[in-house]
Amino acid sequence: QVQLVESGGALVQVGGSLTLSCDVSGNTFPIYYVTWFRQAPGKEHDFVAGLRWSTAYPYVADSVKGRFIVSRDNAEKTMFLQMNSLNAEDTAVYYCAASRHWCSGSVCHGPEQYEYWGQGTQVTVSS
Repeated sequence: QVQLVESGGALVQVGGSLTLSCDVSGNTFPIYYVTWFRQAPGKEHDFVAGLRWSTAYPYVADSVKGRFIVSRDNAEKTMFLQMNSLNAEDTAVYYCAASRHWCSGSVCHGPEQYEYWGQGTQVTVSS
């Protein structure tokens, strides 16, 4: 089992910044990817950014590229999502998820490919 705990969600103004954290624990071998998804009200889970866990190689969705940065600590215990220039469309519940699937050539983008999920953290961007 893998446990994931998100934190850092908050109410922030348009144009502001926020950093989310995801604490990763449990049996992480092998975990190939740890990824951020988000879910806005009435919508599906959308891929935001993820890491190939062993190397910390990042993958970032086009919709947030240039604004969001995904990283992790060297101890492989915590993943971060630094979010800049936030806008109203970024409002969502942000989830951390881990996958034991191997997606050749890239990160796994589909939520169905992730076995382990955190409880989510709310990000609200207001004007």
